[in-house]
Amino acid sequence: MITPATGATATRHLYITRHGEATPDESGLTQAGLRQAVLLGERLRDIPFAAIHHGPLPRAEQTAALISDQLKSNAPLIRSAPAGDYLPCIPDKEELPPETADATLERLAQFPAAEREDGPALATEALTRFTGPVPGDEPRHELLVTHNFLTGWLVRAALDAPPARWIGLNHCNAALTVIRYTPGRPAALTLYNDMRHLPEELRWTGFPPELRV
Repeated sequence: MITPATGATATRHLYITRHGEATPDESGLTQAGLRQAVLLGERLRDIPFAAIHHGPLPRAEQTAALISDQLKSNAPLIRSAPAGDYLPCIPDKEELPPETADATLERLAQFPAAEREDGPALATEALTRFTGPVPGDEPRHELLVTHNFLTGWLVRAALDAPPARWIGLNHCNAALTVIRYTPGRPAALTLYNDMRHLPEELRWTGFPPELRV
């Protein structure tokens, strides 16, 4: 057996998806959300995932389980708070466009205190846990089933955008985003908000209507 060189790192392929469409009380998935999760799992069937990370809320946990059921790989389901739903950071007013800064800050202030206060530490932990090359000399594929805000946070980090730029990055239910982290190279956003696995009637759910294309 060949032992990897000490300190060697390999490429991480991080597949990110938002949970399927949730019921109004967010206790689980709608029928559309169930179907979205299954179809995404079918699309990912042949990917040799090493792990499936998901947030602790029912809509994310249920989505992850349904995707897992469709896969050929036997990747473990890993539940963690950093994969959950929270505000990654609250920007200063000066970081936002002047014409919308007050409205944006008022909207963020309406979120539960725990999501605002615990979010920055969880967002930092998410970057440590889910991004960057992996130890060893074998590429690794990982799936992260999460929520809209964390998806935006990881995308803006991959693009080296300012912290406040997670705001305004929207991700549809069960859409697919992929980021590649190769040693010695900048992170590469190879796919964003892709819905080709979903029929038209299941696309664009969870997305602001005025932004649909």
